[in-house]
Amino acid sequence: MPHHLVIEAGRTERQYWRDLWRYRELFYFLALRDFLVRYKQTSVGILWSLIRPVLTMLVLLVVVQLGKLSTGGTPGPLFIFAAMLPWQFFSTALSESGNSLVNNSNLVSKIYFPRLVVPVSSTIVCFADFLISTVFMAVLMAVYRFVPPIQVLWLPFFLVAVFAASLGVGLWLSALMVKYRDFRFIVPFIVQFGLYASPVVLMTDRVPLVWHGLPLRLIYSLNPAVGLIDGFRWSLLGGQNLIFGPGMAVSLGMVVLLLWSGLWYFRRAERSFADVI
Repeated sequence: MPHHLVIEAGRTERQYWRDLWRYRELFYFLALRDFLVRYKQTSVGILWSLIRPVLTMLVLLVVVQLGKLSTGGTPGPLFIFAAMLPWQFFSTALSESGNSLVNNSNLVSKIYFPRLVVPVSSTIVCFADFLISTVFMAVLMAVYRFVPPIQVLWLPFFLVAVFAASLGVGLWLSALMVKYRDFRFIVPFIVQFGLYASPVVLMTDRVPLVWHGLPLRLIYSLNPAVGLIDGFRWSLLGGQNLIFGPGMAVSLGMVVLLLWSGLWYFRRAERSFADVI
């Protein structure tokens, strides 16, 4: 059945979420287009989505070995790659969704559709890369004959949380980058700094609970990646990879805050995208 677009004052705001459903096929087409364009005319193809986290894992393994850092009795490659799964998803989503509106400026400035489709589609593409990396994690587990614990059933919950955190920050960055193009220089710094500010090579329990009277581990958990990485390790590896309950609550609270505030700011700024971009 054909759809008719009615231009009426205030109607767009009232019908916005219903329009998202009406334009649901656009999520698929934009995500598929971005996925195909990303690996078009590359000799390695989609394996690039695996090469990056694997190379990063190898470098961090050297850091763990030289620094004689604890992996909680878990084989080093499993310990590092279990953290790289959520971190690579999160960091790639920041870069891709942050640039999504600017990269689709011709589309945004010429036709009407809910602009929220664009950053969400970019995050979906990053999820496809995540699935490829998950296959490699399964291969690593088979090589080390490692059987995941029963709490692996919690993995979908933490995956949804990573998606929500990635989307929340991506909405902020995509909206800000339309007006302030300087953010394209800030995002790589955020990603690089975040890698060192997250427990990718360290276990969170190595962070002191209290330091000079400050609840240091709770402050550390304000970085949502801390709780998400700990959740992935706990779900996939178990053992000494435990969850710090209060810190997990803080990280999940930050995820909710980022998603809610990202949606709020994106909707507020969306009205001017076509004029500014």
